[in-house]
Amino acid sequence: MRVRMERAMFAVLLLQAILAFSLLLIAAVFTHSVSNDFFDIRQHLSTVSSYGAVKDIADNSFVPSNIPDGCTPIHLNLVARHGTRSPTKKRMRELDRLAASLHVLISNAKERNVSLQNVPDWLFGWKSPWRGKLKGGELISKGEDELYDLAIRTRETFPHIFGDDYHPDVYSIRATQVPRASASAVAFGIGLFSGKGSLGSGKHRAFAVTSESRASDIMLRFYDTCQNYKDYRESQEPAVEKLKEPIFEEIKDALSRQYPLNFTRQDISSLWFLCKQEASLLDITDQACGLFTPFEIALLEWTDDIEVFVLKGYGNSLNYRMGVPLLKDVVQTMELAIKANEEVHPRGSYEKARLRFAHAETVVPFSCLLGLFLEGTEFEMIQREQPLQLPPKPPQRRNWRGSVVAPFAGNSMLVLYSCPANSSSKYYVHVLHNEHPAPMPGCDNMDFCPFEVFKEKIVMPHMNYEYNTICNVKVVEPKRKSKPNFQPRQAGSSSRVFLHAELTALFEAGVSRLTLF
Repeated sequence: MRVRMERAMFAVLLLQAILAFSLLLIAAVFTHSVSNDFFDIRQHLSTVSSYGAVKDIADNSFVPSNIPDGCTPIHLNLVARHGTRSPTKKRMRELDRLAASLHVLISNAKERNVSLQNVPDWLFGWKSPWRGKLKGGELISKGEDELYDLAIRTRETFPHIFGDDYHPDVYSIRATQVPRASASAVAFGIGLFSGKGSLGSGKHRAFAVTSESRASDIMLRFYDTCQNYKDYRESQEPAVEKLKEPIFEEIKDALSRQYPLNFTRQDISSLWFLCKQEASLLDITDQACGLFTPFEIALLEWTDDIEVFVLKGYGNSLNYRMGVPLLKDVVQTMELAIKANEEVHPRGSYEKARLRFAHAETVVPFSCLLGLFLEGTEFEMIQREQPLQLPPKPPQRRNWRGSVVAPFAGNSMLVLYSCPANSSSKYYVHVLHNEHPAPMPGCDNMDFCPFEVFKEKIVMPHMNYEYNTICNVKVVEPKRKSKPNFQPRQAGSSSRVFLHAELTALFEAGVSRLTLF
């Protein structure tokens, strides 16, 4: 009996030793990768990332197509998010509450006579940079630059498309009625047509920006008038928050151990929001962001990314199928451009670009309609209406990152090409996301797709869904208990899926908190 107990004890100790060694090895690998790859916090802010920080993040394993000689771009569709904006009025009030909470935390620590020597200086008496502002959400100068510079690069990349004289029927510019979207359209237009007019030293010219009423804009604000989507979002938001709770709880405990401050989970959420605003809008990375380790940043980024996935992306087909009117409009513009090209219409008599400026809630569903950022067999799964698992948690790699899918000024371009008659197809669609070629699973993971294949494999599966039917016909579902029904995607064996408690233990085991840049 005693021998069996000793053997059992030895087996337990051996397993513990193996587990400890494995976790330390993972920590060492993670620390090595962070220190060698230069962890830039500004590339890990999910959809709050500024365009300049993330626009050149691309999948290095993907080899873009070589566009055949003789192929000429004849039409361009652009779907872009507004540029970097200030916090909304609601979020500015949250930062004011954070300032009050931090004051109370510091005061309570002083009353307990604990040492505050290691507490960062900026926390003492901190006030929100946006305190006192009565309005928010407007496009800031950084956002103006993002769209202006994007326009300059687009014009230089496609001189054949943007070589004609301006006419609103040739270069159609559309935006939602939200001021930051229309302001983004104006900034883009100023860059696009600079030097082509007679206004001022920059030789600017006037141009038209059209908008649809918010109450009827099913092209760019389809989510506003889709009642079934509103119901879905309201039902799932508590489940998403439930998924986030363990991450915020663990980081709260870690910070409370490091500093003598009794942070709450809400404090951590607000500090993360402050970190994103400071890093993206103000280029400040050593205050709120400096409270978190790179791996904690990666986990916080993941919580934002799964929210975007569940509420705006592939988490439910309704999220993107309600954007079918936009996809139809894109295809119709291509068909009209092909018709004009076939009938040899004179220059200046037909549309050459349709430029749209909207929101993350527009760009994300549109990316999903194209099948971007999917992995493995996921494209086939969504065609069979099978649910996808959540993007995997760090340290596992994932395609779905909000900072790439829809950063400020994030965009998708679909460029229609006319190719020589001896080509396998006369017309092709070149898909660019954030100005980089993007593979489409529906077109054999190519970024340069024959137009007919594009229509058959990518567009047509969505055409069975009418906006009014999917948005306003009441769907009756069986009652179920209200609890999260999403699970993180596993990349291989279960041994590669780590609980956050285990990852926190890595740092407690001796992994130092790393400096952010």
